[in-house]
Amino acid sequence: MTTLGGLRSALSPSRLLKWFAGQGTTTQGTTTTEGAPQETIARDAVALRDNGGLGVDAPAIARKRRRRPPRHRGERREGQAPALNGARPASDEALGQDNQGPFLFGQLQLSAAVGRAIHDMGYLDPTPIQSGVITRMMGGKDVVGQAQTGTGKTSAFGIPLVEMVDPSLDAVQAIVLVPTRELAQQVTKEIERLAKYRRPRVVALYGGQPIVKQFVRLDPPPQIIVGTPGRVLDHISRSTLHLDRVKIAVLDEADEMLDIGFAPDMERILRTTPRGRQTTLFSATMPPFIQRMINRYMRDPQWVQVQPEMATVPEIRQVYYEVAARDKVRALKALLQEWGELPRALVFCRMQGSVDRLAAELQRSGYPVEGIHGGMTQAVRTNVMAAFRSGKVKALVSTNVAARGLDFPDVTHVVSFDAPQNAEEYIHRIGRTGRMGRGGLAITLVSDIEDFEVLDAVKKQMGDALERATSSLYAADRGARSAG
Repeated sequence: MTTLGGLRSALSPSRLLKWFAGQGTTTQGTTTTEGAPQETIARDAVALRDNGGLGVDAPAIARKRRRRPPRHRGERREGQAPALNGARPASDEALGQDNQGPFLFGQLQLSAAVGRAIHDMGYLDPTPIQSGVITRMMGGKDVVGQAQTGTGKTSAFGIPLVEMVDPSLDAVQAIVLVPTRELAQQVTKEIERLAKYRRPRVVALYGGQPIVKQFVRLDPPPQIIVGTPGRVLDHISRSTLHLDRVKIAVLDEADEMLDIGFAPDMERILRTTPRGRQTTLFSATMPPFIQRMINRYMRDPQWVQVQPEMATVPEIRQVYYEVAARDKVRALKALLQEWGELPRALVFCRMQGSVDRLAAELQRSGYPVEGIHGGMTQAVRTNVMAAFRSGKVKALVSTNVAARGLDFPDVTHVVSFDAPQNAEEYIHRIGRTGRMGRGGLAITLVSDIEDFEVLDAVKKQMGDALERATSSLYAADRGARSAG
């Protein structure tokens, strides 16, 4: 009889995954290609499933991996440390690259492999945040970057990560924490493009995706992990992810992770990494908790501060309308009628329920819009984003959190259906339009007393750039009263 231990040793995680999906191969009769009766495998598989309710005995897989030291692919290089702290990777030639010497990205000296990837991506010169962060990270420094979406900060930390990890060492050497699933996917794709020729493995870990699939991707361990704190901690608790070899930790959108409630998770994850790691933190704002994290977990960090969205304000027309709360939907529809064809737009609501209600109301009026927020399944969110990218959907109704993972340079209109909660949030929102020197329009509907308090704070920063306008909804009402 095949024992449970025999089954574990006979089947790898990937084979188990195929078996549970009904794709396992069989020979004639009741015997599998592994030589065990199907009834026995089925019984043992049930036992595996019941061991944690996962369908795969993750702890056993992890214990087996812990006993195996991290290995180099190909020829073992005794005593050679990973290429870290800015040295041009020695493994380019071993990876089969045409090593033509350093590549200049502006004034930044990069390896030929990363230079080729940057060239393929069409990058010509580094952005201010990239110039400030790349040199410091590759010099081994802890870095705090204060910059918002659209500044090129993903490549600012992605380039050093690709340069500094050793692609031949099967161990997690860098981890990037992000607040949302969409941002995890976006960051992973960007790093994979940068890693095209160096070829470190990059794995995204986030909720809404079957965890069994992630077990397979983590064996052998990739060099770079990009994940949301909740799912990363899930893997750590199951012993399917080990961070004891991490050299670099990156916290992206740290203030947003704080707002979502990930503060304890961020700290727990950092405590599982070596004390001597290098840490980089990006945050558009610096609330007290983030400042405490910097003091507690970073060593003499160097600051790089860029405020690109403020710089793009002259390209963006900013208008606010004073509207009664009961009239907000009608006022928005009046604006859409004035614009004629629905523009590429992001419409912000404060709550998930508000997103659902507003999207449904606009759909009933015939507008090609969809809502997106963190309460939706991953499949629904992915389909909505695909429809928006393709142009099938013209506008997205979103919460602030969901929008953090979205980057669409062609958005021309931003509408704050629910006013932002502070001036910094306002700047975040309007920075979604007016990209790449294009013009943009930012609309804010102001209705509650709290809205006017925020409006005063915004006016102090924006001055005359913020215009007041009267909704055509009220103009029509006044006209009707005058005619009467």
